[in-house]
Amino acid sequence: MRIATFVAGQSGAPQAGVVAADDTLAPVTQLVPGAPDSVLGVIDAGPDLWGRLSVAARDARGGTPLAAARLLAPIPRPRRNVFCVGWNYSEHFAEGQGARGGRGEQAELPEYPSLFTKNPGTVVGPDAEVWHPAPISDQLDWEVELAAVIGRGGRDIPADRALDHVFGYTIGNDVSVRDVQFRHGGQWWKGKNFDTHLPLGPWIVTADEIPDPQTLRLQTRVNGATKQDLSTRFMVFTVARIVEELSRGMALEPGDIVITGTPEGVGFARKPPEFLKPGDVMELEVERIGVLRNRVVPYPGAQAR
Repeated sequence: MRIATFVAGQSGAPQAGVVAADDTLAPVTQLVPGAPDSVLGVIDAGPDLWGRLSVAARDARGGTPLAAARLLAPIPRPRRNVFCVGWNYSEHFAEGQGARGGRGEQAELPEYPSLFTKNPGTVVGPDAEVWHPAPISDQLDWEVELAAVIGRGGRDIPADRALDHVFGYTIGNDVSVRDVQFRHGGQWWKGKNFDTHLPLGPWIVTADEIPDPQTLRLQTRVNGATKQDLSTRFMVFTVARIVEELSRGMALEPGDIVITGTPEGVGFARKPPEFLKPGDVMELEVERIGVLRNRVVPYPGAQAR
């Protein structure tokens, strides 16, 4: 089942919908009367509603055509910061070490995942504008990532049961401002938390359709040119291990989002380095999920305050 947040028409309100077999969006509230009208509400409702929606979606037809709807991020405003994993592909770790010239950071793959967060204000949806940070910086970079959405909360979740807690998967673009990322004493948070710098979407594919998240091909294209292309089987820490580590001593909650790291091919590690500029179009694709597309535009600065 593919579940999205969409707006129909020019003045419609955001609502949760399931993508039907005819590529139309069927509102959740029409498929199951009395169901919540938000994706977070659907996740909160639990497996009984998920199953009823899945069954109803099989026969759904004649909803709002995808081409006539505006898709938002599946969870437009997460309740909490999005959890993120750094250096989760060995090749990306190596290319980053080379690009940074060491910079005093560890040169061997870690025993535990490197964790940070992105605040809810970074989240935008498919086809939304991503702000270029100039004049603050010219070093804007892309990162395709598999994103896992927690469906059933829990604390101290063992890896062998971790995937039972995942509601589904979507695509994340961990857009990064590289010089800002590396200037704050080794703390990545600021360079990862500019407004609009976490596109998510286009929808969540429920976990029953992706029983093994370690078999998915990830790609990034910038203006049609392939920049990243690798499988999630090359993750250093699997989705299950990441959920286990995050939940140690800290309860995960329904609707939490976890982006799981990016493979090699990021811009700052290329020779010479490549950075995004206004007008560039990023297309991120994850097998069995879809394509997340966003355009870079000039930073509006004080006009957005």
